[in-house]
Amino acid sequence: MALFGRGDRTERRGTPYDFLIVGLGNPGKEYARTRHNVGEEVVALLAERTGASFKAGKDKAKVAEVTLGGHRCVLAFPLTYMNDSGQAVGAMARRYGIGDPAQIIVVHDELDLPPAQIRVKVGGGLAGNNGLRSITQHLKTQDYLRVRIGIGKPPSKERGANHVLSKLPKAEREALDVAIQLAADAVEVLVSEGPDAAMRQFNVR
Repeated sequence: MALFGRGDRTERRGTPYDFLIVGLGNPGKEYARTRHNVGEEVVALLAERTGASFKAGKDKAKVAEVTLGGHRCVLAFPLTYMNDSGQAVGAMARRYGIGDPAQIIVVHDELDLPPAQIRVKVGGGLAGNNGLRSITQHLKTQDYLRVRIGIGKPPSKERGANHVLSKLPKAEREALDVAIQLAADAVEVLVSEGPDAAMRQFNVR
């Protein structure tokens, strides 16, 4: 099927996967445990829960092929920088036979949400997130699923980069650790029960 609805055909041969679950962030130890890499931490937790380990994929990403809720899923962390995430996501969608944007779940940080708040969303705007912008450009749609983890706004626009890339105070880090657990739970509910159930469960906290 075209990606999505137009353009080239999928490359996958054999049985397509049910979901592509992508955690956004930047590669490199210097970015680990920063606000911008909470998406990476969620897919890492999901891999840990399933006993899977990541391997280097062919599409500028680390991947782990797992089963969640009886569904065949690919967990992925793009090895591009955040702003070029779509390069990996578009290629993986083709490789794993993903034919519908509703089969893609993107986990990412969200400036417009208070720190550690979780929200599930179907499609919609990009909220200034360059990772989402890149994914939308490559998929030619905004209709993929999102699990958003709030990191709050910086004191000023000038301090935006420092806000998302700096290490966190202890109390905020502990709150985000709880949020990452909840975000992984939300991904599992999205896969097993669908977006309506996930939004009912996680968007009221």
